[in-house]
Amino acid sequence: RYDNMMVTITEKLDGTNGCVVVQDGVVVGAQSRNRKIKVGDDNYAFAGYIENNKDELTTLGDGYHYGEWCGPGIQRNPHNLTEKTFFLFNTFRPADTLPSCVKNVPILFQGEFEGNDQLDQIMSDLVVSAAESGYKPEGVIVYFHGFRSLAKYTFQNNASKWTLS
Repeated sequence: RYDNMMVTITEKLDGTNGCVVVQDGVVVGAQSRNRKIKVGDDNYAFAGYIENNKDELTTLGDGYHYGEWCGPGIQRNPHNLTEKTFFLFNTFRPADTLPSCVKNVPILFQGEFEGNDQLDQIMSDLVVSAAESGYKPEGVIVYFHGFRSLAKYTFQNNASKWTLS
């Protein structure tokens, strides 16, 4: 039932979930996956990042803007980022409309889903490109447009074959 459905496949980044909340053109909050956070009681300095960049972050527009907060001191930092970076999950938003302090998660594929063989190839290609860049990828996220739902596939077992988690 997934075949021929439009999908967006992005790299699953190894960081921590974060959200910027903008209301009436003003940054009004920050949150981790499960709670509101503030400077001094934040998620790997994510609230401090929001406070320091709030004028620029207002250009995201009103709403809840979810993403992955990655970089030094956050999880394993497999991409060897030299500074903490906020990667927005919203891949529908063109990168050139993002504030300079925000990036999109890396898009690996957008188009019609052709099944597990296609996913195997995308994940194999990710392993190769990551090895060339000197890191080990965590996996991918598949967004099924028709269902408006996500599936996460990771490289968790020793056989290096993807598993649904």
